[in-house]
Amino acid sequence: MRTSRLLTATAVMGAALFLGGCFQISDLGGGTEAVRDSDTGEITDAGKADVFTLSVGDCLNSTSSEEVTDVPVVPCSDPHDTEVYDEFSLPDGEYPGKDEVYSAAEEGCYAEFSNFVGIAYEESTLEFSYFAPTQQSWEQGNDRLVSCLVVDPAEQVTGTLAGAAR
Repeated sequence: MRTSRLLTATAVMGAALFLGGCFQISDLGGGTEAVRDSDTGEITDAGKADVFTLSVGDCLNSTSSEEVTDVPVVPCSDPHDTEVYDEFSLPDGEYPGKDEVYSAAEEGCYAEFSNFVGIAYEESTLEFSYFAPTQQSWEQGNDRLVSCLVVDPAEQVTGTLAGAAR
């Protein structure tokens, strides 16, 4: 059985969920797998990628579900909605509950936002969201990883937002 990770988007620190409360599992199905450069690991051909294989620097497009297993990734030189800018692991132990996971993800992603973008979150026009473990992925897949995503709510971007200072 595949486990899934939770996508939570925040409009401002401590804001409510960007996506609805449905807990559908999104699987892009028979789509083409993304291709990575064997030396750099960068995505060179768009396709789907298992959410557990995302890396800092990966660019992807939005998904309509709150829980995802596969996501549409693209080379960062193509227009895209989000970019993975940081990742960190939550402490081992029993699943702390959704609220604790959300809180830890928001705090960790917020803390690294300015390091990546180049200005404080409060001064930026950019927002962040994240993939975080679900209870199922925590318990069945030993998932502790939070992937932080930077988002330009105004438009798709081309290239990285690293050092964008906006």
